Amino acid sequence: MKLNQIINLHKGLTPFVVLGLMAIYDNFSIPAWIYLSLHGTYGILWLLKEKLFPDPYFKDEMGFLTSITGFIFLGSYWVAPFILISSQKLIPNFIIAGCVSIYIIGVFLHFASDSQKYFTLKLKKELITEGFFKYSRNTNYLGEILIYLSFAILSMNIIPFIILLIFFIIVFYPRMIKKDKSLKKYEGFDEYKANSGLILPKFNE
Repeated sequence: MKLNQIINLHKGLTPFVVLGLMAIYDNFSIPAWIYLSLHGTYGILWLLKEKLFPDPYFKDEMGFLTSITGFIFLGSYWVAPFILISSQKLIPNFIIAGCVSIYIIGVFLHFASDSQKYFTLKLKKELITEGFFKYSRNTNYLGEILIYLSFAILSMNIIPFIILLIFFIIVFYPRMIKKDKSLKKYEGFDEYKANSGLILPKFNE
């Protein structure tokens, strides 16, 4: 299987996994429905993104065992809904509102910046220093982290935060460093790097 197929399978199954958890634990509370809405729509948006502006870096072929391991690794993102739904937690309204806000900002940054990158590079292979990438070299990763941060907060448990940190260390950070190394070939990269943040926006006077 290819890496994108494993990711797509995980994203596509997410709404059904969350619904299954709700049925198993007979939890159809507002927090459970909110979680389904957030994480479920993220999976749908990801599949739409794959059709409209796919990431070429996720086309790597993977062996059977590697594919299974990768899917299980991605499955750790389902720990958050499991904790939330199985524990029957009542989440304060201000926490729910905050999570929805963080999620919306994350979706905006993630998908809009990926779209800019895809269509810009399709026209011309060049250093992208404007728009979503003017102040942060990895706005798409920032958006994705905010999305999963909203899920972790909604679970009201430290374990999803630890899982997100592990993903950042193992997946996100190495990819950002690799991207920086690949961009060195473009003229003006050193100046761009000095005036932008690796992931958090760097605003200059």
